[in-house]
Amino acid sequence: MTANFGFWDYMVFIIYAILILTVGLWVSRDKKGHQKNAEDYFLAGKSLPWWAIGASLIAANISAEQFIGMSGSGFAVGLAIASYEWMAALTIIIVGKFFLPIFIDKGLYTIPEFVEKRYSTNLKTILAVFWIALYVFVNLASVLYLGALAMETIMGIPMIYGVMGLALFAAAYSLYGGLSAVAWTDVIQVIFLVLGGLVTTYLALNSVSGGQGVVKGLQMVYDTVPEKFVMILDKSNPEYKNLPGLGVLVGGLWVANLYYWGFNQYIIQRTLAAKSLRESQKGILMAAALKLVIPLIVVIPGIAAYVMINDSQTLSSLGGAATMNMPSLDQADKAYPWLLQFLPVGLKGLAFAALAAAIVSSLASMLNSTSTIFTMDIYRQHINKNSSEKQTVNVGRVSAAIALVIACIMAPLLGGIDQAFQFIQEYTGVVSPGILAVFVLGLFWKKTTNRAAITGALCSIPIAMYFKVGSKGWSTSSFFVDIPFLDQMGYTALLTMAIIILVSLRQNKGKDDPKGIPLTKNLFKTSPTFNIGAFTLMLILAVLYALFWK
Repeated sequence: MTANFGFWDYMVFIIYAILILTVGLWVSRDKKGHQKNAEDYFLAGKSLPWWAIGASLIAANISAEQFIGMSGSGFAVGLAIASYEWMAALTIIIVGKFFLPIFIDKGLYTIPEFVEKRYSTNLKTILAVFWIALYVFVNLASVLYLGALAMETIMGIPMIYGVMGLALFAAAYSLYGGLSAVAWTDVIQVIFLVLGGLVTTYLALNSVSGGQGVVKGLQMVYDTVPEKFVMILDKSNPEYKNLPGLGVLVGGLWVANLYYWGFNQYIIQRTLAAKSLRESQKGILMAAALKLVIPLIVVIPGIAAYVMINDSQTLSSLGGAATMNMPSLDQADKAYPWLLQFLPVGLKGLAFAALAAAIVSSLASMLNSTSTIFTMDIYRQHINKNSSEKQTVNVGRVSAAIALVIACIMAPLLGGIDQAFQFIQEYTGVVSPGILAVFVLGLFWKKTTNRAAITGALCSIPIAMYFKVGSKGWSTSSFFVDIPFLDQMGYTALLTMAIIILVSLRQNKGKDDPKGIPLTKNLFKTSPTFNIGAFTLMLILAVLYALFWK
C-alpha cells in the first residue's frame, strides 16, 4: 500500500526537514564566549517560555503511537480510546498544581534525582537503570518501529531504511544541541503535527460525506456507527478488557496518566527547564488544552476509515486502490496510513511531514532524557564524580548515540504487533503502578521510608504479574483472576501503597521520616490565570463525557 507522492509532496516534506534541521542547529550553537554546560544541554539553560514548554510537551507526547496506534484503536474500538487523551488533560493540570512546585523547588535535573533527595542513592540508581532500559528497549524501539512501519506502508520504504532514516534525522540536531534544540524545534513540529492531522481528518470526513464537508461527514459517521462514539464501554463490548467502563474514570487509567505525565523524564524534563514555576504552569495549561483537541486528529480519522471501508459507495468514489489496499478488521494499525494515500498532491506531503514531526520530536525527546538520566544519575554519581562541564555534555551526546543504535537494532524485532498503542500501555503497566506508589507517597506522606519504598517497588512486579497471568490465560488455576489490564494497574498501585504504608509504620513507629517533604499551603498556590484555565478545561471535559457517555 504505497502513496503516489508528487513533486509538491516531496517539496513540502523537504522544506519541513530543512526547516527543522536549520532551527535545531541554529539554537544549538555555542554563544560567543560561552561553552555549553550541563544546564544548557540538559535543561536548555532554564530559559524556556510557557508556549515553548506547552508545544514541546505535546510534541514529545504525540508520536507514531498516537497517529498510527490510536487511529488503529479508533478503527477497532472507537472514541472510547480518546479517554487516554481527555483524562490526560485533567492529569496534566494536577501535575502542574501539585507535583511541579515540589520538583522545581528542589532544582531537579532528573526524576531519579528526586528519589535520591527523598529516599536514597541506591533506590535512585535502581530506578535510573530501569528507566534507561525502558526508554531504550520499549519507548525508543517502539517509536522507531511504528514510524518505519508507516513509511513502509505509505511510501514503500523498507523497514530497516525507515528505522535508520528516522534515527539519523532525530540525531542530526538533538545529539549536538540537547534539550534546547529539541524544545525549540518542537514548536515547529507541533504546527506541522496539528495542521497535517487536521488535513487528514478533513479528507476522511469529507470523503464519507461525498464532498459535502466535514460537519456533514462527522454527522454521517456518527449516524452510521453510533456504537463507536460510546466513551464508557459496558461488559458486553468486545473491547471492555482494554477500556473497562468506569475504570477509565476512577481506576487504573489514573495510574497510567499520573505515571506518564508526572514521573516520566522525557515529559517532565521540559517543565524543569522553565524560566520560573509560573511559566512552567502556563505551559502545562497549554498542553492540557491541546490534549482535548488531539482525538480530533488521531482518533476520528480511524473511525472514519472504518466507515469508509464498510461503505461501498465511498470506496467506489476513491478508486480501485482503495479496495486493493484497505486494511482488514485485524489490521487496525494500517488505517491511518491507508487514509494518507487519498490526499491530494501537496497535502499528502504535509500529512506525511506531520507524521514525521510526531515521530522525530518524540525520538529526540527520549534520546535527550535517556542521556540526561545516564549522565547525571549514573556517570556523575558512580563513574566520574569530578567530571568537567565539557566532559559531562560529551558523555550525554555519546550515551544518546549508543541508546539510539541499540533501539535501531531492537525496532525491527517488534514486527507483528497489532494495536501497538494498547500493547505499549499494557506492558508499561506492569512496572508503572509500583513507581507511582513510591513517588506519590514520597511526595505527600512524610512517614514513607526508604526501606518501605524499595520493598514496595520490588513487590509491585510479582503483584502485577499475578494479575497478568490470570488475564492472559497462562494458568488454568482458580487462584488467578481475569480482570482488565487498567483494573490490574489500579489494584497493583493500591496494594503496593498498602505495603509501603505498613512497612513505613512498622519501621518508624508512626514518626515522620527525616527526608519527608514539608508541605505548606503556599507551595501549591497557583495564579488566577492557571485557576481559570484549569476550571474551563475541566468544564469542557465534563461536557464531552456527558455527550458521549453511552
